[in-house]
Amino acid sequence: MASYGFDELEADPELARLVQFAATLCDAPSAMISLVESERQRFLVREGTETTETPRATSFCAHAMLGTEPLIVPDATQDPRFREFALVTGAAHVRFYAGAPLVSAEGAPLGALCVTDTTPRPDGLTPLQLEGLEVLAEAVIRRLFGHRRMRIADAELERSEAKFRMLADSIPDIAWSSDAEGNFDYFNRRWYEFVGSEERPEGGWDDWFHPEDRASWFDAWEQARARGEPYETEYRLKRSDGSYRWVIARGLPFKTADGIVERWFGTITDIDDGHRLSDTRELVAKELAHRIKNIFAVISGLITLRTRGHAELEAFGQEINATIRTLGRAQEFVRPLDKDGSEELSELLELLMSPYQDGAGGRVTIIGDAVPICQKVATPIALVFHEFATNATKYGALSTDKGSVSIEIEQDGEEVAIRWHERGGPRVSSPEQFGFGTRLADTAIRNQLGGKIERDWQADGLIVEITVPLARLCGAGK
Repeated sequence: MASYGFDELEADPELARLVQFAATLCDAPSAMISLVESERQRFLVREGTETTETPRATSFCAHAMLGTEPLIVPDATQDPRFREFALVTGAAHVRFYAGAPLVSAEGAPLGALCVTDTTPRPDGLTPLQLEGLEVLAEAVIRRLFGHRRMRIADAELERSEAKFRMLADSIPDIAWSSDAEGNFDYFNRRWYEFVGSEERPEGGWDDWFHPEDRASWFDAWEQARARGEPYETEYRLKRSDGSYRWVIARGLPFKTADGIVERWFGTITDIDDGHRLSDTRELVAKELAHRIKNIFAVISGLITLRTRGHAELEAFGQEINATIRTLGRAQEFVRPLDKDGSEELSELLELLMSPYQDGAGGRVTIIGDAVPICQKVATPIALVFHEFATNATKYGALSTDKGSVSIEIEQDGEEVAIRWHERGGPRVSSPEQFGFGTRLADTAIRNQLGGKIERDWQADGLIVEITVPLARLCGAGK
């Protein structure tokens, strides 16, 4: 019986009202709900008696609970089953008893809802009283087992919460939750280990943030809450030793079926080591970029110095220096810390073609889709388009005042097409033999960029069609 949790219902107000009504309905001075155990019967709720329990051996209800209908005892002194009971012979002076059995849904007898009187009742209960006693007994069963179901549900919820807490405490991140208004009401164990305190931040968040990050965190959190959208931001959080660690905080709204934010759940991840490593790498990369630029300048100076005074080498030296300057411009374009990671192909081409523009900027036009590029493809692209521009300046459209070049960029699914189109220059035709620069450009397209290149010598000017996988330009390919 203890496993049912009925002890928690002792003096329960709802059961007390049912017992009081049973006494009033049956015009009886005493009424009670009994639970019959192996050695005793105890009265969970009682009215009109101070007795809390009696032995099972002298229990009226132990008999009543075994029946399918209420047990009626008009005069206990005349019933051989009960006339020797202490309740009959003693001070309680019980003469009349009526008890409706309390039976579980599984058929287990539990006890009875009963009324007693000190005066015999030869006529027992009226039909209305008898039916009422049965209805009240059904209400008692509903209350008993409703409480039991709630107790089981509470226990299951507690087990689920314990499992959640164990899971949350096992992850390396700080886990948190808040209500819809942004009041934080849960942190896992990692939070208390991080801050070295059992204190949970409620209104005093300022103490935990780096002074430079408080406003940005608050703005990001408030905007996410206002929009009901996922939240993510980085800031420095104070650790128990007083140092600040870079963390990334993420949060997701939990919404009702109507789309109303009910709660927020999220994590705080320590990224300080990676953040500092990234800063170090960027500083090193910037220093390397600066040194590479200096190396280009030294090489260019050496070429100029060595070819000076040698007429047969000056043209070659100028051409090599032009190529080095192009590589230098490409290096400047992708130099770390100066860009936000959103470089576009058209921006690089505009930089590379700027030496070939006229004052109005109309000799070379670049149009088309915005296609992102990564740092490692800037050098091969620079070599390719420097070769195109050099040849156009020597033999093609850019060798005359009226000539022009258009570069069109078109993204089609997972491929990017780049079209170099010369117009207004002298008539050109396919050379019998390609030079070193052309072979170098073709190699860069095919091997480094994984693309294809085709040339078409039209009467109006050269057309070059290049097709490159988008993944290679964005750095996703090999």
